[in-house]
Amino acid sequence: MSDPELKARLAERFREVNGDHPMTAADDAYVTAWFTDLEDLCRAAGRDTGRVRRLMLDGRLPLPGYLRSDGVEMVPSDLFDLADQAGGVDALEEWFLAHWDDRATAEQEWGSYLDGQYVCLRSVTPRTIRYKDALVTAIEAAPQEPDAGSPAWNHRLHALIDELDALEPPFTAYDRLRFGGPVSRDRCIDAMRARYPRPA
Repeated sequence: MSDPELKARLAERFREVNGDHPMTAADDAYVTAWFTDLEDLCRAAGRDTGRVRRLMLDGRLPLPGYLRSDGVEMVPSDLFDLADQAGGVDALEEWFLAHWDDRATAEQEWGSYLDGQYVCLRSVTPRTIRYKDALVTAIEAAPQEPDAGSPAWNHRLHALIDELDALEPPFTAYDRLRFGGPVSRDRCIDAMRARYPRPA
């Protein structure tokens, strides 16, 4: 396939995964601020954009996190870091899976990683994926703890929320469309801070 054909097929695959939702001017501005043009990143890293698009389509590198309204594929600036840490694209899958004890969970996370949907993290690594999951679980369970509402509980809760806040970017309206509702920042950071204010 030619580069234009690869780009068109990648856009088609992106919409198969994320749905066909409009990107507003605000969405475009957010994505431009937080992500990188795939072609610019490949040029800076000395990589062939066509080959990278093929790797994405073959399920060996993640799909773009976003398609801007002008069709530009937007990716994390550290897109190639995990493959480099693993020793190359050929070793990436097994290296990634090895970070989980449970194979089924590992394969589910690998699928989400390849779909490019870990836009909920400032830096996508097995460690940050696992840590985010643990924080979300702890924050959602906090209101059921025996000492819920106490000063010590409030302090623990806000420490967890602050940790999650440091991991996650702000998100944009497009994310709430493709994920079908409130994102983890809405549920576990903004809503929890509003419901349980930090003591003065």
